[in-house]
Amino acid sequence: MDKEGLSYKKAGVDIDAANSSVELIKKWVGRTRRPEVLADIGSFGGFFALNHQKYKEPVLVSGTDGVGTKLRIAQMMGVHHTVGIDLVAMCVNDILVHGAEPLFFLDYIAIGKLQPQLVEALVQGVSEGCMQAGCALIGGETAEMPGFYKEDEYDLAGFTVGVVERSKLINGDAIKDGDVLIGLPSSGIHSNGYSLVRKVLLESAKLKLEDHIDELGKTLGEELITPTRIYVPSVLALLEKVEVKGMAHITGGGIAENLQRSIPAGLGAELKADAIQTPPIFKLMAKLGGVEQAEMFRTFNMGIGFIIAVAPQQYDNTLKCLRAQGEQPIMIGEITARQTKVVIA
Repeated sequence: MDKEGLSYKKAGVDIDAANSSVELIKKWVGRTRRPEVLADIGSFGGFFALNHQKYKEPVLVSGTDGVGTKLRIAQMMGVHHTVGIDLVAMCVNDILVHGAEPLFFLDYIAIGKLQPQLVEALVQGVSEGCMQAGCALIGGETAEMPGFYKEDEYDLAGFTVGVVERSKLINGDAIKDGDVLIGLPSSGIHSNGYSLVRKVLLESAKLKLEDHIDELGKTLGEELITPTRIYVPSVLALLEKVEVKGMAHITGGGIAENLQRSIPAGLGAELKADAIQTPPIFKLMAKLGGVEQAEMFRTFNMGIGFIIAVAPQQYDNTLKCLRAQGEQPIMIGEITARQTKVVIA
């Protein structure tokens, strides 16, 4: 028996490593700070003073999400500084659907063995995502869980809170027959469907992450680790100039199911499949896995990460505003009363 007795560290939890991690991540947290943030990292809670002079009736909108099994790809590659961007994107894009500006973000990291440099890389990614979204990283938690996760395994969860003026809250109720649907391109797979991705490409087709794929113009790993796009700056700029009736963030369930959530009962949508510029990675998966088109569209974004519904009279102005933000908007369909579901044909 160990004469010194047991300790928390010998049980697998290293408090000194945790303290070291906090020191390493302070710089990444600090660069996301907004004027409304009241406390530095290290407190038991994060403090954010809402600017009440800016709003008459502020409505707080919250969201939470994870990265899913895309984390397995990151862990296989030993690349950890991008999935934090995914984490932020999945949360802030969701609340953006309602017109909310993301204010602050918190993360949760569960890991088998606390490695300060790995934790720093993860938080660096979260910090980058927050910078893109314009929100502050005001807190988080890192849990070392030996025996629950393997030493190099980790999971991520994120939480965001945003604000929107009550009179400007978007819930899709204003959508009408004949409204046009404008899609914003994705950066690829984003952060859902990776169980099928791994099944098709790594298990069935026996591809390696280091394999260079001609159709992609890069290695498979580089393609699969590409972060989810954050649409916050472009859409918030649009909302300042155009009356947007509804929006949808395209995640699990693909275009049809996510768009349907934003459309009032009694209406549907007709989308043009040939208007959607499908990235090569989706075509590669369909070919190698024999995955039918309907299943591809039900699982993946297929090249459209965000959808905006506006009146036909606002179409030209919407395209102009989005292009001014560096977007490449695509007219992908319209709202219709002829049916009560989303059809992609």
